[in-house]
Amino acid sequence: MAYIGKQPVVGNFQVCDAISVVNGQAAYTMQVGSANVTPESANHMLVSLNGILQKPGSSFTIAGATITFASNLATGDVIDFIILLGNVLDIGTPSDDSVGAAQIKDDLISGTTALSSEPADTDEFLVSDAGTLKRIDYSLIKGGGITQADQWRITANHTSNGTISSNWERVDSSGFGYIGTGMSESSGVFTFPSTGFYAIRFTCQGLAVNDSDNINGFIQVTVNDADYASVARANFSSTAGEFNASSTEYIFDVTSVSTHKARMRVDSIDSGSYAAGSTSESYTYVTFVRLGDT
Repeated sequence: MAYIGKQPVVGNFQVCDAISVVNGQAAYTMQVGSANVTPESANHMLVSLNGILQKPGSSFTIAGATITFASNLATGDVIDFIILLGNVLDIGTPSDDSVGAAQIKDDLISGTTALSSEPADTDEFLVSDAGTLKRIDYSLIKGGGITQADQWRITANHTSNGTISSNWERVDSSGFGYIGTGMSESSGVFTFPSTGFYAIRFTCQGLAVNDSDNINGFIQVTVNDADYASVARANFSSTAGEFNASSTEYIFDVTSVSTHKARMRVDSIDSGSYAAGSTSESYTYVTFVRLGDT
């Protein structure tokens, strides 16, 4: 709505009808146009008695349409006027560009405080969705950066065909550690800490006793926590008495941490041959890196 001149102040100013003083009476009914009126409160009124403005709450009180003075009025007293101000405590709608940082509470979005670290997943941002302002968690828009990375190695030579189910240790003695919460391992089965796309890289180093003997390393995964399938293979032929190594990699879409798991397998181990393990260096090892959300 447009206004010509000064915009009206929020409120409803009214001057009450004249009231005749009754000797020995303190309570009087307030009317405007002969109709009873009820003020917002005593603090929303101007009352003059005998030319003196009266203090709300102590000089007079309000109950509905009745004003009661602190003491009985007497013949000769004059109620000069009673003005009802309406709801003057309601400031209405502020004018454009009239509200600054000083008027904004600290618990509202003001932009006066800087965030000194990466937002938490539950921190919220405001976005316009086809013209409608909505809030969105940081977890739904963040991207980039590795949130999970872990590496494990075997600490003793693996000398038999089949799953490497023992002697796994996390490679952290040299300061590598791990990023995020890390993988869990039990009897050679690796459980993922969260869903997402993972790069699994398996490196197998070994020694064969005969020329041209093959040693095969496999990444195996399950999506039902029961049936494992080989999804990537590392293979190398060895000259007798020499170490050789090979690596393979697989991208695994982990949609459930309870059903999607991985393990490593080595085959073609002849008598005397082995996949090498060590407590000080990484010979046969596996690396897990979370690439992002599914």
